[in-house]
Amino acid sequence: MDRMASWWDGFELWLAGLSFVPQAALVLLVMVPLCAGAAWLLDRVLATVFAAVGRRESGAPAPAPTDPTTKDC
Repeated sequence: MDRMASWWDGFELWLAGLSFVPQAALVLLVMVPLCAGAAWLLDRVLATVFAAVGRRESGAPAPAPTDPTTKDC
């Protein structure tokens, strides 16, 4: 655990020593894919949970009920 903490401290010092533009670019290159992956995974997990409890995503609105008293012309 000490080796990992030491590595993280070194990485943090290296990142903090960079100027703003490289910091922002590095964070974006790492965080955007991670956040997109987490959002996709959360979407799949919630879709599975909702399907398991019987609440499915509706692709199209349900058709309106037909009135038996009206006739087509």
